[in-house]
Amino acid sequence: MTSSGTNPNGTNGPTPFSAAWEVLLPAAAAPARSRGRALQGALREAVRSRRLAPGTRLPSSRDLAADLGVSRGLVTEAYEQLTAEGYLRSGRGAGTWVGGAVRAVPARARDLAPRVPGAAADFVPGTPDLALFPRTAWAAAQRGVLAELPHADLGYPDPRGLPRLRTALAALLARRRGVVADPERLVIVSGVAQAMALLGLAMRARGWDTVGVEDPGSPQHGDLYAAAGVTAVPLPLDGDGLALGPLRASGVRAVVVTPAHQFPTGIAYSARRRAELLDWARSVDGFVLEDDYDGDFRYDRAPVGALQGLDPERVVYTGSVSKSLAPGLRLGWMLVPEALAEEVVERKRTLDLGHPTLDQALFARFVERGDHDRQLRRCQRAYRERRDTLVAALGEHFPGARVSGIAAGLHVIAELPPRHGPRAEFLARAGAAGVRVRALTEYTHARTGDAGPGDGGVRLVLGYAHLPSARIRDGVRVLARAVGAE
Repeated sequence: MTSSGTNPNGTNGPTPFSAAWEVLLPAAAAPARSRGRALQGALREAVRSRRLAPGTRLPSSRDLAADLGVSRGLVTEAYEQLTAEGYLRSGRGAGTWVGGAVRAVPARARDLAPRVPGAAADFVPGTPDLALFPRTAWAAAQRGVLAELPHADLGYPDPRGLPRLRTALAALLARRRGVVADPERLVIVSGVAQAMALLGLAMRARGWDTVGVEDPGSPQHGDLYAAAGVTAVPLPLDGDGLALGPLRASGVRAVVVTPAHQFPTGIAYSARRRAELLDWARSVDGFVLEDDYDGDFRYDRAPVGALQGLDPERVVYTGSVSKSLAPGLRLGWMLVPEALAEEVVERKRTLDLGHPTLDQALFARFVERGDHDRQLRRCQRAYRERRDTLVAALGEHFPGARVSGIAAGLHVIAELPPRHGPRAEFLARAGAAGVRVRALTEYTHARTGDAGPGDGGVRLVLGYAHLPSARIRDGVRVLARAVGAE
């Protein structure tokens, strides 16, 4: 380059622009129609990336146009546009300079997804087998929806959700989960997480600043309500479910439960406890918030019906496709009592104006054509086999181990004999061997004691749904060697 002028130090001589102006050469060679936009974009990016540092004086429009082989008008227009946007600054008779308002941005987007690569075996629960996602059927449903969806449905949707999906989903939930499913009470949400956030906001608006949560239980429940300004009150379990004495003494008027398959203990609430829980809700004019996170997966008998079916005016029912299809779809639902419906729908409206219409129409077609039922049966077969594999492998490599909880869901509780303790040493050895496992204490509020009374054993929460049977066997074998069980 031949440009010259006053350099950033204020002395005469060649300006140190050559390397920086090279990024403009492709723009200068762009087709005539798009050359101006290309030049502006390249110059803008040179400033953002600090190829042109703040305080650098630019060549005159005549000199830069000559160097690039473009018209002076294109360069003048680029200077004026970027000056208006704040990338450049200029003054009469003082030339054009790179402004100081721009801050450098990362060259690459970071991935904050909760993934931990490189583990020899990962038994952390909560994830289905994403390889089972029905890509062919999903793609067919997508093509069908794009061909048939009315143009009007692409406008702002009903904040409750697309009527077609609410109708199809109501029929599915009534048939599979035994709920009282009025499509007018169904709200489509971005997974159970958004359902809990909406409920937290509705509770806060009523002046309720506490909510009961199971202990042990999902740590996400407390975090989600805290974000809405509602404090989670941990409540202990007994053999039938949530213990009624501490619940009554807590003063809460809403409680989050997982009655079909409690997470993480794996128990199913007894019929007596389910009835007692509803009696409590009526007595305090409160609500039970039911998270039916894996209620479709029961391997030894038909799944227990949802609690909501017993009293739809006292139970808020929530569910999603996160375990049956994929959590990345961010697609869930909630059935709300009449007393909460207006508040929840209005909160949904103000938060995001409704769930994406195309996603809703696609899932509606998927349900209507029986594809979702087929997917559930496919997952049921795979996960039952993997649970059996895990139980057998634990029996082989950890003699005396006991698996507790009902035969359901995507995880088991494995109680290992006392000789495998203490817990901290066990977990340290497992981690050193590249085996990711979680103790039951990680899901308790107090984070103390992970074994039965005085037995000194180790209780693990082991997820298996996302692992092929061969990986399960290998992972248990590696774990046993790491902790000296073999």
